[in-house]
Amino acid sequence: MTDPRPRGRPRSTGTLECARCSNLVPKFRVHWPDGAICGACFTTAARTYAPCAFCGEHRLVPGRSSTGAHICRDCAGITTKLDCDQCGREAERLRGGHCARCVLTHDLERILNPSSPPDLRIKRLITTLAAVPRPESILTWMRHPTTADLLARIGSRELHLSHPAFDALPPSRSAEHLREMLVHHHMLPSRGDPRLARFETWLDHRLTTLQPMPEIHAPIEQFARWHHLRRLRVPDTGRNMDNATRTAKQEITEATKFLTWLRTEHHTTIAHLRQAHLDAYLSEGTTTRHTIRNFIQWRHRTGIAARFTIRYRTARTTPLAASTTRLELIRTTIEADHITLSTRIAALLFLLYGVPVRKIAELTLDDITTTPPRPTVRIGTLPAPLPEPLLPLLQQHLDSRANQKTTNHDSHWLFPGTRAGQHLTEQTLMQRLRKLGINIQAIRNAALHDLSKEIDAASLAALLGYTPNTMNIHAARAAIPMGSYPAIKHPKR
Repeated sequence: MTDPRPRGRPRSTGTLECARCSNLVPKFRVHWPDGAICGACFTTAARTYAPCAFCGEHRLVPGRSSTGAHICRDCAGITTKLDCDQCGREAERLRGGHCARCVLTHDLERILNPSSPPDLRIKRLITTLAAVPRPESILTWMRHPTTADLLARIGSRELHLSHPAFDALPPSRSAEHLREMLVHHHMLPSRGDPRLARFETWLDHRLTTLQPMPEIHAPIEQFARWHHLRRLRVPDTGRNMDNATRTAKQEITEATKFLTWLRTEHHTTIAHLRQAHLDAYLSEGTTTRHTIRNFIQWRHRTGIAARFTIRYRTARTTPLAASTTRLELIRTTIEADHITLSTRIAALLFLLYGVPVRKIAELTLDDITTTPPRPTVRIGTLPAPLPEPLLPLLQQHLDSRANQKTTNHDSHWLFPGTRAGQHLTEQTLMQRLRKLGINIQAIRNAALHDLSKEIDAASLAALLGYTPNTMNIHAARAAIPMGSYPAIKHPKR
């Protein structure tokens, strides 16, 4: 199992040993009754709030007892000043004797100028950002050059709080993060699914770049707007919008490459396409060239062009991990205390049930039941039982979910994302699983292969959210008797 890259700034090493973490550091930050403390341990201590193990009062607990319990300054005998000179709150003093929340509020008011001219939305933005559980994270976010520029432009009123204004900005993660924050907190109107909105913006930009070549622009615009965009705009709660927009982008991009190839290599257009052109194009280059199949077939279905033959590309093999490999991954994931807890929970759900990563990312708190006598997770139409060894880890995750201390606090998602109101994306979870050494397709097939030996296809489909036909195919691959199962229907090619 590969260890994920450690988060945070790398620590410098020295010859002095911290009394708390035992790391060797070049210098100490403070000397407290329990020993000399390094900078990282001081920061952690100055941001920890809990009931004091001695007096029971809920407050800042930077001290440690002889048994390692958290205790307050008074009980620990700590004399370091940890009170904000402005609000009086117990906290680390960041600048001018002020706590992070007061520093953040001051910086936001200086940059955003909420009263010049008065703008209630900007005042609400300042209040919202200053109220997050961990204001230090917002201060770090504000130091990013792109974020700093966006906030400065809002403060000067050069950037208006509107979707057209954000659409006109160069594409960036910072701009989308800020936009979704404003939407989540009702400072901008909702645009529906943000992935569809981003696809529309991408499409407009792509079509604009093709305008100098009308023989390419016209057919691509027809395909993109009449086929992909129309289908994406149809309400469908079961659609994987992330995959749908990625697929649409790839098909549009590959179709554009094909039309460019016709223009440069054969000095012709799609209107004069011949089967020989297609055969030559698909016989060379990467396998992604076969993605133009949908474009060519759509033109025939709509009556724009004649019919051409493009063989459907099928996978040559079906990856399947051994059952022992899957069980070993489950064991090591349970024991891997050095791995982020949310990653371990997501990995265990995937290893146990073999459900699509998207469905794991989209789980909410309402889908989890941890109370006896039957803890369950609702993935399909029926709740699936949760194994007992998973419960302590799951409860620990529920008590301290990640990304809850910034603009996505109070999230109802089981795996909250970094953007306000959003869950972790499917792509992010897939990257994390791969870093754990999980071959996603092979392990998914292995899990369904093993489960098909224990549970009938109809019940599995209801538990895991797959179609009965899909589970019948896995049962057939596992060589399970199919007497009571409906006939397998193979998709038409």
